[in-house]
Amino acid sequence: MIQKIQKHLLIGGPGTGKSTTLNYLSSLGYCCFPEIAREITLAAKEKGVDQLYLTDPLAFSKALLEGRIKQFHDANLINENVVYIDRGIPDVSAYLNYSNQNYPAEFSQANKKYIYNKVFYFPMWEEIFISDNERYENLDEAKEIDFHLQKTYTDLGYDLISVPKVSIQERADFILKHQD
Repeated sequence: MIQKIQKHLLIGGPGTGKSTTLNYLSSLGYCCFPEIAREITLAAKEKGVDQLYLTDPLAFSKALLEGRIKQFHDANLINENVVYIDRGIPDVSAYLNYSNQNYPAEFSQANKKYIYNKVFYFPMWEEIFISDNERYENLDEAKEIDFHLQKTYTDLGYDLISVPKVSIQERADFILKHQD
């Protein structure tokens, strides 16, 4: 009997601790797929485009959508019960909504076609928020993105599981307790 792999997302605004928590889960031996936006941003920088999302949001978002769909399919090939993924397909639409960008119907169609089993939401946490070379948003922009992420996922019918603002280990424990 083929067991369906559970795909659990970690979502939230920039700088809320998703990637750090995902890296911790990975260090414990859990199967984790990292955020791919940084890879796309760094690849564009190598081609001379400092911030592809700011220069051409739709081109960036199409590359991101393709990468996230590939992650979704790759997760089906993993020999594990659960795969943890840093950001999902609907994040692409949420960011485009945040920036008031029109986008092709394929984005909305992908949101409905590729369904995740659980969505762990990391709320904004000002005390840990920092900007870096790939994260261009300030705190106010991050809060606005957070709003669009919550709205996009809840509009799609997802029940967001709010991850408490505690240590990385406690956040990982919380997620693991809710994986069934």
